[in-house]
Amino acid sequence: MDEHEVLWAPTPERIEAAQLTQYQRWLAQTRGIETPSYEDLWRWSASDVEAFWESIVEYFDLRFEHTANEVLGSRAMPGAEWFPGSKISFAEHIFRNHADDDVAIRHASELRPLSSWTWQQLRAETAAIAAGLQAAGVSAGDRVAAYMPNIPETISAFLACASIGAIWSAAAPEFGSRTVVDRFSQIEPKVLLAIDGYRYGGKDFDRTETVAEIAAAIPSHPRVIRFGYLDGSGWESGFTQPGTALTFASMPFEHPLWVLYSSGTTGLPKPIVQSQGGILLEHVKAMNLQLNAGPSDRVFWFTTTGWMMWNFLVGVLLTEASIVLYDGNPGYPDNNTLWSLAESAGVTTFGTSPAFISSCMKAGIHPRQGRDLGALKAVGATGSPLSKSGFKWVYDELGPDIWLFSTAGGTDMCAALLCGVSTLPVRSGELQARALGVAVDAWDEDGNSVINQMGELVITAPMPSMPVYFWGDASGERYRDSYFSTYPGIWRHGDWLELTDRGSAIIHGRSDSTINRGGVRIGTSEIYSAVLSLDEVLDALVVDIPHPDTDGVIELFVVLRPGLYLTDELTAQIRSTIRQHCSPRHLPDTVTQVTEAPRTLSGKLLEVPVKRILMGTPAEQAASRQSLANPAALDPFIALAAQQRA
Repeated sequence: MDEHEVLWAPTPERIEAAQLTQYQRWLAQTRGIETPSYEDLWRWSASDVEAFWESIVEYFDLRFEHTANEVLGSRAMPGAEWFPGSKISFAEHIFRNHADDDVAIRHASELRPLSSWTWQQLRAETAAIAAGLQAAGVSAGDRVAAYMPNIPETISAFLACASIGAIWSAAAPEFGSRTVVDRFSQIEPKVLLAIDGYRYGGKDFDRTETVAEIAAAIPSHPRVIRFGYLDGSGWESGFTQPGTALTFASMPFEHPLWVLYSSGTTGLPKPIVQSQGGILLEHVKAMNLQLNAGPSDRVFWFTTTGWMMWNFLVGVLLTEASIVLYDGNPGYPDNNTLWSLAESAGVTTFGTSPAFISSCMKAGIHPRQGRDLGALKAVGATGSPLSKSGFKWVYDELGPDIWLFSTAGGTDMCAALLCGVSTLPVRSGELQARALGVAVDAWDEDGNSVINQMGELVITAPMPSMPVYFWGDASGERYRDSYFSTYPGIWRHGDWLELTDRGSAIIHGRSDSTINRGGVRIGTSEIYSAVLSLDEVLDALVVDIPHPDTDGVIELFVVLRPGLYLTDELTAQIRSTIRQHCSPRHLPDTVTQVTEAPRTLSGKLLEVPVKRILMGTPAEQAASRQSLANPAALDPFIALAAQQRA
């Protein structure tokens, strides 16, 4: 495969039908803004953010109760003031322009067969929960915490909160009590919505005692409202109020919609607050113009309620598309489960992670074998960079007509910064373009914009869905330190980004875990892409340990297929592969086999915490075990650090 091989290109018919094309035509007709190419459109949207976001409000007919006199009262970062003085309702925009009998949500889980909810059902359930919350004393500004799975009732509960101006915050049921308390204690919820248990991988997990521990440990002592998921009983008796009409309270544009959390590998997770208006604008733009979700689309993304992609998927309801949910283990009984769901639910856009694609590839999964996936038009991947072998697998297995889009963004603004564009070609290993309205750039060490080389990913102009603040951070110091301490007034995202002269982009990994040899830097993702191309390797983690007498020591840790062991021959093959695909100067000094690579609850590798542990930092200071999906995976690194110090 050529380095920049075009794997897919949209047909003229597909380009003509794209919502993006219609929007560009509208801009030319109504505003005289000619944008012959996507790059032209992006440059205008990122340089004149006021005009761009004003056009989004007008084009999608977003309804303000009180309209602002200006788009941006202040352009300061942090502290930008969007549509000052205006009021709006996120939930109201979700429910408008839908016929009662149209399907809003298709859903399945290990406990429930595939079924669907109409818009009438979604509205009725949301209204009943909203009335129940208000009867429980919840009003605008109060926090509602949810220890709930990825099911329609959870979406209804969120929309109920949004409809009355309450503030939503969720944690997935598989999170342990300490992890949940670390999150919810910071926001002091009035109510905790919690399940009795869940099924995962064919096993039932009772959460009764865990819920009691969580509720007792939260300082605000929230009222616990139970949802019987494992036993099928639903909301506790007397909570919901069926037959209630759904109403919408308009909130100030900057009023909090939800609180999301960073991975929190050290210290407490950052409680990231995003606004009703900011998320509405970002998601209306993203789902229509970037995702191109339309009336016939059924959009699926595998996620739990503890990941921002759940919030993203809910945002798809701002379009005419329906969404598809799955709750359970995507690998149970094997990796065919989600592909079978795609067939039975008629999924048109299949969203997943590069890790899932890699696992399907390594397991020899053939999605189309014995299945009719004729409805499938697009595959999305996010969470980490998608390898070139992953790109190839998708086209080999799903066919040449699939639009494969890889995205990169973050919980920080619940948005993609680099994303798919349905009117552009797909090139191997690349993200198609920068997202509209997002002033993304790559900067060198001197703050100069660079093309065709790796630089710091920065955002040079405000975007509506940036956090309004961190909960409890009254001075704003923690917020500023997180994103603005390196370049005052400029958002530093923490990724290495390469922007190409074709307008596409490549993410090279986290900028605080770069490997530097003789002044030549490469991102860890390049190492992973090379190593994971080997069938024997299932996962990997690489760190660069400083050394006073050398350039440093590169230590590579690999997870091998069950039953395999790291031999001298395989080690040589790993090094040879890195030499061939990356660089001879970035070869690992050591290669070590581990049973699993430590990852956060959202699936990110713990590169920096592992590096700190191996440099002598006590493990409890380097990483919070409560934030890990697999806490025991840290133990081999702690043992190795102790051995190296001995």
